[in-house]
Amino acid sequence: MKMFDLTGKVALVTGGTHGIGMAIAKALASAGAKICVNDIFEDRLIACKKAYAADGMDVFTIVFDVTNEEDVNKGIGIIESEVGPIDILVNNAGIIKRIPILDMPVEDFRQVIDIDLVAPFIVSKRVVPSMINRGGGKIINMCSMMSVYGRNSVSAYASAKGGLKLLTANMCCEWAKYNIQANGIGPGYIATSQTEAIRVNGHPFNNLVMTRTPAGRWGDPEDLAGAAVFLASAASNYVNGHLLFVDGGILANFGYVAGENEL
Repeated sequence: MKMFDLTGKVALVTGGTHGIGMAIAKALASAGAKICVNDIFEDRLIACKKAYAADGMDVFTIVFDVTNEEDVNKGIGIIESEVGPIDILVNNAGIIKRIPILDMPVEDFRQVIDIDLVAPFIVSKRVVPSMINRGGGKIINMCSMMSVYGRNSVSAYASAKGGLKLLTANMCCEWAKYNIQANGIGPGYIATSQTEAIRVNGHPFNNLVMTRTPAGRWGDPEDLAGAAVFLASAASNYVNGHLLFVDGGILANFGYVAGENEL
């Protein structure tokens, strides 16, 4: 449908070399967008280029560090000159460190905040002036269920994602008048390499996900594709400052049961 058509649009998906980022990038490419992805490791970019090619998709890859403002300015400048100005920005790059607060070194806490919260600020700040000059654009911030609640051992991640939710709201407040829509996606528990170790049958966390999620399964990265295309397209032109959860219903069913391990 025309309202979901991204033909001719240039999309940057930070950290789009694997997992959720790659699934979203491929979905945008399928809708017609020209895809750019970055990483700090050249070998990941080489591998991901092959993965996109296997699906008949071309991708522009570039090395730059999303936490380094000078590096971001240089990298996006190259994208603009070689591919074109960015119409769709997906702030996807992120990390999680599962360490209890009392055991977490301050430098680890700061690293998570830097990558998961400060980097979207840096990259968006670099991209948005061009969007303003061209009459609009789309920003999608990869938030989390931890944007709205906490749990054991993810204090830095939850702090960053909670901050990203409010940064998204502030982007909306400041940039909506320029026809820029800034929204977030909040994935549920998704089957990726990061969750592989806890998706084993019998693992307490796997049991909780399977029993608490009304859909009765872990999400696949591809489950986020529709939300991403919607928020990147004209179909969402009056949706702004919103956090769209794609979680199989787990937040609707969420509640603490005494004696159970916490999610």
